[in-house]
Amino acid sequence: MQNAQRIFIILLTMGLSLPSCATPLRVGSTATGKASYYGESHNGNRTASGETFDMDELTAAHRTLPMGSRVKVSSLTSGKSVTVRINDRGPYKKGRIIDVSEAAAKELDMIKKGVDRVKIEVLSIPGK
Repeated sequence: MQNAQRIFIILLTMGLSLPSCATPLRVGSTATGKASYYGESHNGNRTASGETFDMDELTAAHRTLPMGSRVKVSSLTSGKSVTVRINDRGPYKKGRIIDVSEAAAKELDMIKKGVDRVKIEVLSIPGK
């Protein structure tokens, strides 16, 4: 059993719960929180997956989901949604659950806002 699973089980048996960002995500899992986006200033940089960041692709950064996972991101403000592929780590700002590429932010109608409340749903995880 992995350490994260042990900690999760121990906390549950003690009647405690994990913060939403620490809850293990599976296909079908959902979470709500804030999303931000990154674009031109990061364009061409290497991502945590080793690929080159392209702000025009539908990609995102998540703290724990495996690289290559597919996630549906829905804006709770605009009602629009987009499917992204996880290829980076982040966000590193407290209170945010996902950083999307500029292309995804355009689909969600969040360019002017910069940060938006979203719901994410895990659609697929490689190997699962």
